[in-house]
Formats: sequence, structure tokens, C-alpha cells
Amino acid sequence: MARTASLSGFPEWLPQERLVELHVLDTLRKTFELHGFSSIETRAVETVGQLLRKGEIDKEVYGLSRLQEDEDGGEGGKSDKADPNALALHFDLTVPFARYVVENAGYLAFPFRRYQIQKVWRGERPQEGRAREFTQADIDVVGDGELPFRYDVEIALVIAEALSALPIPDFRLRINNRKLAEGFYRGIGLTDTAGVLRSIDKLEKIGEVKVAELLRSELGATDEQAALALKLASIRTEDTSFVAQVRALGVSDELLEEGLSELEQVIEAAVQRAPGKVVADLSIARGLDYYTGTVVETVLVGHEQLGSICSGGRYDALASKGNRKFPGVGLSIGVTRLVSRILSQEFATASRSVPTAVLVALNNDDSWSAAQDVAASCVDGDRHRSCGEGREVRQADQIRRPTRHSFRLVHGRRRQAPSEGHPHRGASRRGSGQLGAVTRGSPRPHHHAIATNRRLKAKARGPGRERAAPGGPCFVHTGKLERDRFVMVLKIMLKGMLCCAHMTSDPCVPSTLDRPSPWLAG
Repeated sequence: MARTASLSGFPEWLPQERLVELHVLDTLRKTFELHGFSSIETRAVETVGQLLRKGEIDKEVYGLSRLQEDEDGGEGGKSDKADPNALALHFDLTVPFARYVVENAGYLAFPFRRYQIQKVWRGERPQEGRAREFTQADIDVVGDGELPFRYDVEIALVIAEALSALPIPDFRLRINNRKLAEGFYRGIGLTDTAGVLRSIDKLEKIGEVKVAELLRSELGATDEQAALALKLASIRTEDTSFVAQVRALGVSDELLEEGLSELEQVIEAAVQRAPGKVVADLSIARGLDYYTGTVVETVLVGHEQLGSICSGGRYDALASKGNRKFPGVGLSIGVTRLVSRILSQEFATASRSVPTAVLVALNNDDSWSAAQDVAASCVDGDRHRSCGEGREVRQADQIRRPTRHSFRLVHGRRRQAPSEGHPHRGASRRGSGQLGAVTRGSPRPHHHAIATNRRLKAKARGPGRERAAPGGPCFVHTGKLERDRFVMVLKIMLKGMLCCAHMTSDPCVPSTLDRPSPWLAG
């Protein structure tokens, strides 16, 4: 379980928790890249004017200043929120991305598809699922002048696929359309549609009664207007039947009809391609002003109190340069919020806290150099793959036997019965020096040690210790070891722990884009 951060709102992970976070990040990267999204990174600092030009979020922005104020008040001096050129940390990745697109438009190919995984900072009150420093993973598609509506549908489907690949419970993408909501509010006579949206956005936090009071006291709504606005927000369907329910309220407006048509297209496509993952929820408003069409929030089923784990939508006017506009649509996953729930509920855990698979024991400190040579000769960086049915990928990482006879590789894999459809799975030979990989959803192989002395092996294992923990390390020793020390180290190895003698990098860990699943259990 994740520990409480010593500085509230700024979480830090233990090594085994960090491995879970890396698995989440690598899974997201792989999915985004498979759909043609390119990775970018923007600076952490923006001007206050850039950050605050869309939406009322000034209370959440962290200003940036030097402890020693410049005498001339130049850049880097004391932060002044009234100064649009003052510096501040970005509170999301969408606003910096819009600035990035405008500044680099001449070098980008449109529609530009990007994903971005970075830290962001918000001055919120820390609580479960909410931190002041956290990681977001965004995907966006931006056009030049126009962006076809089909990208709204595609973005939702890509996110549904990415979340489905993570070790989390079932989830729901709750989708609405700003045009639908604004057209409805105009149709009932409420002209401050942005204010109504901000009030409706608080519905789940403060309830219908207090939202109705806000509509009446702050926006001048009548009892009938407030009641109609709340009736619209109560509509939720898993199909396109919401269209008839909205029209049954007797409100007509051109913008309302446009929003109904767009939302109907999204839900219709989702029912076919991601059944059960998407619902039309007309209470979703999104508090930021730059959204102009589709808006999305995502919740974990059974963990709704955590809040949205993924949100975003369509923005048509956030990025512009003179008369040139760059409309876009995107969604953002709250990685830190998601990982904190995965850890606290143990939806996934790391099988070990370090990426080590080979252990070389030392006779004494003088043999450290020889142990380095052994470690270097034992690890082969070449990786081989074979694809099974569906999307399953099996990996095997080679450990080459040392050529010197004085070195012995103590490692093996228990033979498994071939599984149906995979006649060669589990058929590795004892002492072959090959590490079998564990794929998600497949049986875990049982690693165990092979010692030349059967009596030593039996003594080291002890009662009930016939097998080591899955993913346990290999063991290599040089020269002759004292009997007791050999037994001690072998005991440690069989418990799936790692001795401090010498550890090499795990050959099972390839690039960050393809970290294998043996790291996770559960």
C-alpha cells in the first residue's frame, strides 16, 4: 500500500510501487503509439497570462519566483499574479500544448496527433486521489482550421482501449456535449451559460438542492428554469435514447440540436466498438471554459468517490494565431490518482522491488573484479519473441552459460504441462539456462534452484520450500564456497530475495516501451 507522503500533496513511491507506476506508464505509451500518437514534452513553466486566459483557476496555480528578488524586478523576480508576464507552473498539459502548437505550427503536420506524459502542479487541498504534484498522460489531435468530428469518437475509443489494458476495475466514460447543454440553457432563457455549466459541474459535490440555490441566487434563474436545468442533468443512458428524453423536455434551439447530433454519433460508435464502456451523462459539464463540444469524465465502477480518472473534450478556440485557428480534442488520464488506487487496493503488486535476475556471490572482497567478469558473461542482451494467439506476446531472455568450468550457473525451470493451443509452452529443459517469461493471463512458471548436491538442496529448501517465488533470481558463484555460506545464500535465493553480493541489470527489462508483465502480480 502507498505510504502517506511526508509533504502533504507531493507523493513519493517506494521502489516496488514505482514499478507499478512504470507498468501503467509503459502500457499507456504502447497503446498511444500503436494508434499513431507522437510523444512531446513541454516546459514546466508558462506565463501567468498564458495559463489564466481560459478558465477561472487562478487559485490553483503555483507562481514561480526566486527567494532573492531581483533589484530591477526582471524575469525571475518575485511573482505577481497581476503581471501577465510573471512565471507559474502549469496546472494541466492542454494549455501548454496549445501554446506549443501555435509556436511550432510551421514544423508540424496536421492533423497533429500527440501524447504527453508529464508532471503538473495544482494548489488543491490534498486528499485521497488529489495531489498538488501529480503525473498526467494526455492524448490530443489538433487540426489546422478545422478538425472533423470523427476524432472526438476516435479519442474516446483509444482511451477506452488504454484503460482496458491496465490492472484496474471496470470503468465508464461519461460523455456529454457542451453545445447540447448551452443550447438547452439558452432555450429556457438562461443567458450566462458558462455560469450555469460551472454550477452544474458542482452537482456531485454539493447536491441538487444547493445547485438549485446557486442557479437562483447567482444567475437569477427562476424555480422553473432551475428545475429544467436539473432535469437535463439527470439524464443518463447507455444508448442513444437520451435524444428522445431531451426533446421530451420541450426545449428547442439550433445549438441544442447540433449538440444532440454530435453526442449521438459518439455514443452510437461506442456501443459498437466499446460496448459497456461509454454512457451518455448529461450532468458532465467540465469547469474549464475552453471546452466547446464533447466533454468526458471517467470513473472506476465501485470507486466513484475517487472522482474522474480521465477527462477532457473538444476545444475549438484554445489555440489560435491571428485568423488561423487550431481546433483540437483530447483526453487526460490522472496517472497518480489511478496508481494510488491501484496500490491502496492492491489491484497489482510488483513481484520484487529491484530489476535484478542474476546474483553473483563473492568469496571475499578481493574476488569482486572476477565477479564482475562473471556477471558480464552471464547476461546476454539479445531478446527473442514469439507471438501467440490474440494479442498475447511471450518473451524469452537468454542467459548464456559461462565458458569457464570453475563457474556454475545455478538456475532452472520446472517443466509445465503444455497448455491447450500452446504445445510448446512450459517445455523448457531443466538447466537450459533460459528464463521463461510470464505473460499477462498465462500460468506463472515456477522457478527453482538446481544444486549439484541433492542433500544441500533439500536442506536449503526446508519443509514446504520446494519452489522459489516466481521471478526469483539466478545464482552464480565462483570458486569454492564454504558449505554454510552456500546454504545461506541459496536459502535467500529460494525465498525470492536478493543478496547484496552483486546484482546485474535484469535482462528481462527491455526498453521502457516494452516492459514485460512478470513484474506485476494480481
